[in-house]
Amino acid sequence: MVGMPGSLAFDEFGRPFIILRDQERQKRLTGADAIKSHILAGRQIAATIRTSLGPKGLDKMLVSGDGDVTVTNDGATILKLMEVEHEIGKLMVQLSQSQDDEIGDGTTGVVVLAGALLEQAESLLDRGIHPIRIADGFELAAQCAVKHLDSIAEPFPVTTDNTEPLVKVAMTTLGSKIINKCHKQMAEIAVNAVLSVADLEKKDVNFELIKIEGKVGGRMEDTTLVKGVVIDKSMSHPQMPKTLKDVKLAILTCPFEPPKPKTTHKLDVTSAEDYKALRQYEQEKFTQMVDQVKAAGATLAICQWGFDDEANHLLLQKELPAVRWVGGPEIELIAIATGGRIVPRFEELSTDKLGTAGLVREIAFGTSKEKMLVIEECKNSKAVTILLRGGNQMIIAEAKRSIHDALCVVRSLIKDSRIVYGGGAAEISCAVAVAKEADQLSTLEQYAFRGFSVALESIPLALAENSGLAPIETLTELKSRQLSEKSNTLGVDCMLTGNCDMKQHNVVESLHSKKQQIVLATQLVKMILKIDDIRSQGDV
Repeated sequence: MVGMPGSLAFDEFGRPFIILRDQERQKRLTGADAIKSHILAGRQIAATIRTSLGPKGLDKMLVSGDGDVTVTNDGATILKLMEVEHEIGKLMVQLSQSQDDEIGDGTTGVVVLAGALLEQAESLLDRGIHPIRIADGFELAAQCAVKHLDSIAEPFPVTTDNTEPLVKVAMTTLGSKIINKCHKQMAEIAVNAVLSVADLEKKDVNFELIKIEGKVGGRMEDTTLVKGVVIDKSMSHPQMPKTLKDVKLAILTCPFEPPKPKTTHKLDVTSAEDYKALRQYEQEKFTQMVDQVKAAGATLAICQWGFDDEANHLLLQKELPAVRWVGGPEIELIAIATGGRIVPRFEELSTDKLGTAGLVREIAFGTSKEKMLVIEECKNSKAVTILLRGGNQMIIAEAKRSIHDALCVVRSLIKDSRIVYGGGAAEISCAVAVAKEADQLSTLEQYAFRGFSVALESIPLALAENSGLAPIETLTELKSRQLSEKSNTLGVDCMLTGNCDMKQHNVVESLHSKKQQIVLATQLVKMILKIDDIRSQGDV
């Protein structure tokens, strides 16, 4: 068999030539079948993640091949760890990832919205509407929704004096996470951390200055914000002092050991005298190195590399406390915080390159032997560390992701301080606006507009479903109330308090995040609708 029809052709001289190689061994889906298969894959992934939406959303437990267990309800993390095989599924994973990179929050919502749009697209395809018309209609509807969001957005005060409003937004983000039992405290920590490093004039936040460290043990309420740097190390010798005041730090990236002759020749030590001389030389070098550090005025040495017991003992004798094996990122952070310079060679060490810190102390945790070093009261107090505590490794890992989301939300509010109301209120309001716009259209796109409007309602529907409410009844009631009361702050009452006004619950989301969700989901759906032919290597 030469292959499928069309793979073989003849030129004008009658010579046969093959247009497509290995045609008979390729899988091929074309036209509506291809689009349907994509839509199915996209919807499947959205359905998996849908139950994680909102404050009552459920967590997922993911076990990797080597037995690592992750428990999370952060959309981007779930998708990253789910081993998605289907190509379109992979696009959904990237969609949540891009929302995570850009905003940091709303990663579940964006996938649920994309899945709902695909579902609507399927029913429109069944009506015989061309996929490109659907895609264009969705694009116009998304523009209409974004414009409507702009019109209902409210300005939001971002000041360092009154942090209460920012804390409320951070609490909304953390409300749907595992740490919601102490989310007020966590929200305050996140807000203070961002404001410590934020540049409010430039509206910029340097995330590299915020470090999140976790330590197992203690309660979640023991989480603290340290104005300085916390490193998961202790002093190199147990007899060194545990607390140092007014410290001058030497930050070294050179190893505390005698220089090795960098030659390809080997050195033969043939007699005991030679060996003694070599040993003497090493000892002198060690002493010289320690003296150099002392002479510069350093009272603490932070080393990127290790040093052996001999050097350690010498440091103790000379009363120079030291910390060894401090990682690269931590070294950089310490340098920024203390205003010191990183020194790559002992010869270059001088007094002006030392960093300063008011207090360096070692903290112990409970009865365990584990200790951490805290460098506080630094010259440049911008660097901060959030020290998380929790009952086990999984809770701490999830708390880290949650705090990251909260930090990102506060950051996006500093960049663009307008807000919309959460709990599905903004989506319902947009859905109503888009449906209204559809009635003005005389072209085929009105079907896509209506589909888009129904897809937007999937977010409040999922929220109601996850909260144990009757989804459709809740949605219809909210919709009619939003129209009759002309209020766009009514959303799903997930906490079952009997009050649907999100303004009173302080459930707010950043406008930037909501707009991004709608735009990204629409872009992905447009892309999926435009693919009508898949060729993949594989046995037919």
